[in-house]
Amino acid sequence: MDIRVRGAVPPDPFLGAATLFETEHDLSLPVEVQVRDNPEERTWAAHYDDRHVLNISRKAATSAMARELALHELSHMARYEEPHPSHHQSTDEALFLALSGSSVERRKVHHCYQIANHMKDVYADDITLSVGPGGKLVTFFESQLAAAVADRPRDHPHPDSQRMTPGSDPDITAVNAAFALAMCERHGLVGDGHRLYDLVHAAADDAPAVDVQGFTRLFRSLAADPSESEYRKALVDAARLYAVNAGGGSAAAD
Repeated sequence: MDIRVRGAVPPDPFLGAATLFETEHDLSLPVEVQVRDNPEERTWAAHYDDRHVLNISRKAATSAMARELALHELSHMARYEEPHPSHHQSTDEALFLALSGSSVERRKVHHCYQIANHMKDVYADDITLSVGPGGKLVTFFESQLAAAVADRPRDHPHPDSQRMTPGSDPDITAVNAAFALAMCERHGLVGDGHRLYDLVHAAADDAPAVDVQGFTRLFRSLAADPSESEYRKALVDAARLYAVNAGGGSAAAD
C-alpha cells in the first residue's frame, strides 16, 4: 500500500495502521494523509479517481487513538473500493423513501444522516476489528458515551441543533449508545456487567422516545454482504425507526 503523510506529525501511527491493514486487505489506490490544524475537525476519508485522502486533525493524529483512527479510515476506503453497498448507496435517496409523507423536525433529519454514517461505520469496523485489537475501541466508546451522558442538557431536551457537542441532544446520544453497544456485541468485545451497559441504560433513560433496543439489534445484525436493495431497506428502516416510528423506546439492549 502506498501511504504518504502530509503534515508535521509522526508517521508511525499511519504506517502501523497500514501494516495491520495489509495483513488481510489491500487498496488499489494510494492514500494521502492530510493533517489539519482545526482540533475540532473529525477524521474522515475522501475518495477520488486517483487516490484516497485521510483527513485528520493534528490533535487526533498525535493522540493515543491515532493508529486506530487511521485503521478505521483505511477500512472505509476498502469498503469503497469493493464496492460495498453501504459506501455507495445514496443516503438522500433512502431518506426520501423513508420520510416521504411524514413531517419530521430538521434536527431529526440531520440525525438520520448521522445514523447512516453509523451504518457505514459498522461495515468499516468489521474490517478494523478483524485485523486489530478492540480494547482501545471499547475504552473510546465508554469514555465518549460517559461524557455525552454527563454533558447532556438537563433543562432543554432539544437544544439548538447547530450545537454539535457529543451531549447536544439526548435522542442522538441514545442512538450513539446503541451503536457503541452493538459494535461491541457484534465482535464479542464486552461481557455481561460491563460498564457500557449501565451507560446505555442512562442514555436510554434520557431519551424515552428512542428505541435503543431496536437500534442495537439493527446495528448488531446488519448482514455482512447485503445486496443493494437489502442495504437500502436497512437504511430506510433505520430512518423510520428514529424519525417516524419513534415513541416509547426501551431502556436496555437485549
